[in-house]
Amino acid sequence: MNEPSDQKHTQTDLEGAQIDHHPNDNSKLQKLTLFGRASILLLSGLFAFLFTPLGREWVSKLPIMSTLEPSQKATAQDSSPTTILTVETIKVNLVNSHRVSRSYTGTIVPRRSSSLGFERGGKLINLTVDQGDQVQVGTPLALLDTKNLKAKQQELLAERKQVNALLKELQAGSRHETIAAAKSTVKSLHSQLKLAQTKSKRRQELYTSGAISREQFDEATTEVNTLQARLNEAQSKLDELQTGTRPEKIEAQQALLQQLDAKLASLEIELEQSTLKAPFAGKIANRLVDEGTVVSTGQSIFTLVSDKALEAHIGVPVNTANQIPPGSNQQLQIGTKKYQGKVLSTLPQLDSATRTLTVVLGLHKSAAREVRAGQVARLKLTETIANSGYWLPTTALVRGVRGLWSCYVLGKSENVAADPKKAFPVEQRDVEVLHTKSDRVFVRGTLLNSDRVIVNGNHRLVTGQLVRPVETVNFLRP
Repeated sequence: MNEPSDQKHTQTDLEGAQIDHHPNDNSKLQKLTLFGRASILLLSGLFAFLFTPLGREWVSKLPIMSTLEPSQKATAQDSSPTTILTVETIKVNLVNSHRVSRSYTGTIVPRRSSSLGFERGGKLINLTVDQGDQVQVGTPLALLDTKNLKAKQQELLAERKQVNALLKELQAGSRHETIAAAKSTVKSLHSQLKLAQTKSKRRQELYTSGAISREQFDEATTEVNTLQARLNEAQSKLDELQTGTRPEKIEAQQALLQQLDAKLASLEIELEQSTLKAPFAGKIANRLVDEGTVVSTGQSIFTLVSDKALEAHIGVPVNTANQIPPGSNQQLQIGTKKYQGKVLSTLPQLDSATRTLTVVLGLHKSAAREVRAGQVARLKLTETIANSGYWLPTTALVRGVRGLWSCYVLGKSENVAADPKKAFPVEQRDVEVLHTKSDRVFVRGTLLNSDRVIVNGNHRLVTGQLVRPVETVNFLRP
């Protein structure tokens, strides 16, 4: 009876023991799992490092590797020819310069563009054109009200007639009838003076004899003096009439006439300024006001642009501007077409925004039918840069460390067992890309002149691998 209870008790103890030791076992298992994962990650990183160029270089410097080199070479010599890859190569040559094509952007602008307005203020009564209309030189575009100017003009014309008539009278002198009347007056006064003088002599004799009083004698003397004065006055008028008008009066009247002529000329200019005319042939780009507006002096009415003469304003660096002499012909890319442009000038001042010099190129008149102001124009120039380096196809580049590039070249030839053809080990050269052009790059670095560079299939290669070159591919230097 006790045996089942003993068995039950023992089983319960075992279960308790298992329950007591279970947490410790789990912690040990977790530690082993973490250690295994860390080991796997460390080994993976080590293998990845060994396959990099830096890792291969590090392995090659280990003492143990120096003892393995003979056996490896033997293995390479004894390896089967079927394991050797074939690659395409080119022979590179050192050049001292390369040509670079650059494109500079600018804008098409009209050679002439004006904001047209009146030189005087007034009420706008008529617009003869609208935006988009083609106009010629001298075409009337707009008119101002001129009623007040024409009324003033009539007033000045009447005043001028009056002044001119008086001038003619002064220039012609007195009439013959006036002179004849003056002569008659002088003659009459002369006769009266003689008679008065005779009477005065008689009165003097009578006064001396005491026949008349002193008063009567004085009356006779006074009459003689009065007639003499009147005769002198009449004679002066006659002399003036016979001599003519004084030159000073004629000059003063002429000056007054010239003053009126100047006022009329100024008024005529104001009347002409009341009609706005096109200063050059072109097209109306904008109409800014309508009829009935009272405009001020200089206020813009239209914007006129010359659509027959277009220019391209291209911004280029200061050093590049020396390659574009005035008068030379350059090719411009406008839209999808190419046009010839003649260099008219180079502006002397740098653009404050782009820090470039503006080159002005004139387009041919035939281009005005297809090109519009505001379009983008591109000028392509080829520059020679003095840098030593090598031209390679882009397929020859291999991405290196820290943003650098590399390429693979053929080393010294080696013999392979059971194969008369020689194989070459792959060597790595670090290069710096100086310029890219389409499928070519210009580089400098550890390449040597006449090196044979592998141009494709670089993803299958590692340093030291044996390869066999096929026929060298053609590669033309740009």
